[in-house]
Amino acid sequence: MPRQPSTPSFTIGDAMIPPGSRQRVSLEVGTFLTSEVLRLDVHVIHGKRPGPCLLLTAAIHGDESNGTEIIRRILRDPRIRRLRGTLLAIPIVNRPGFVTRSRYMPDRRDLNRLFPGTATGSLGGRLARVLVEEVVPRADAVIDLHTGAVNRPNFPQIRICPDAPDDLELARTFGPPVILIGQPRENTFRHTCQQLGKPILLYEAGEALRLDTPAIRFGVQGILAVMRSMEMLSGRGPAPKRHKPLVSRRSFWERAPAGGIFTPLVALGKAVEAGTQLGFVADPHGSGDTPVVASKAGVLIGRTNDAATDEGDGLFHVATLDNLGTAENRIAKSTEMLPSAEDNEDDHPVPYDSLTDTI
Repeated sequence: MPRQPSTPSFTIGDAMIPPGSRQRVSLEVGTFLTSEVLRLDVHVIHGKRPGPCLLLTAAIHGDESNGTEIIRRILRDPRIRRLRGTLLAIPIVNRPGFVTRSRYMPDRRDLNRLFPGTATGSLGGRLARVLVEEVVPRADAVIDLHTGAVNRPNFPQIRICPDAPDDLELARTFGPPVILIGQPRENTFRHTCQQLGKPILLYEAGEALRLDTPAIRFGVQGILAVMRSMEMLSGRGPAPKRHKPLVSRRSFWERAPAGGIFTPLVALGKAVEAGTQLGFVADPHGSGDTPVVASKAGVLIGRTNDAATDEGDGLFHVATLDNLGTAENRIAKSTEMLPSAEDNEDDHPVPYDSLTDTI
C-alpha cells in the first residue's frame, strides 16, 4: 500500500498545531480603554491527512448571532475528528459588538466597512487587518455568516461575486434556496477576499439578536456539504438530498409609498408577480390604507418587521428572476428537508415545515 503523504504542522501567529489536533489560537489586535487586550480567537482543527483549508467567520456584525451558533455546532460535530486538511473557525470576529449586543465597534464604526484594515488606524481597522493578513491567506475558501439587521429577517440565501465560477460552484453545493450574484461593496470582507482571489460565500439568514432554528440548520448542512465537496470530509452514509437553487443577478427594495402602520401580507420565500399586493400602510388616524404593490416579479428574500414606517422606508427585499414559473415550487423543495435538531449528529434529514410559511 502506498504511504500516505505526511502532513506538516499548521502555523498561525505564534502557534504550531500538529496534525490530528485542534487548538484555539488568540491573535492580539490592540487594547481597550480598560487596558484589556482585544484578541481575535481562531479555532484551528488540523487533520491528520493533508487537504484544503476552509475558513468560517461569523459576527463581523456583533449582533448577528446565527452564524456564531452555526460555527459552534460545526465545532461540536463528531465528523470533524476525521477531517482532511484544516478548518479555521472564528465564531466571533467583532467581540466588542458581540459583548454589547451591537452591530458596531465601540466607536460606532461598521467593521464590515473597514477592510482590508490598517495597522495604524482605529481598533476596528486593526482587527480587520489581523483577519486579512494573518488568517485569510492561509485559507483556500471562505464562508462568511451573516443575518439581516434588527427587525429585518432574511430568507436563507448565498451571496457571491460575479464572474467567479468557483464561488458559484461552491454556492450550488451549499444548496440554499436562493443564490444572489452581485458586486460587493468596497471595503467589505467579501470584497477584500475577492481582491485576494479567495472564493467566498456569504450566507444570509434570519435576523440580528435572534436564533433562527431553520436558518441555523440550513447553514450547518450547507457548510458540511461544501466540506464534502472539498474532500475535507468523507462521503460515508447518505448525504442530504440537494435541490437546485434559484439564481438571481439583481435585487431591489420595495419601499413604503406612504408613512403609517405597515402590515405585510406575503411571507418570505414567496414568488410574486408584478402587481401583487405585498401589504399595506395604514394611516394611524384611520383615514385609509395605501397598498404596497410589487413593481417587478421576483422572490421575497428579506422584509422589515417594523410596524411603523416612514414614506420611502424599505419594506420588502425582492430578488428578480428570469423565469418565475417554477420558483416557488423549487424553493419549497429546497426547504422541505432539513437536518435533525440534535446538533446534526447524523446525516439523515427529517421533514420540516417550509420556511416559506414563516413570516
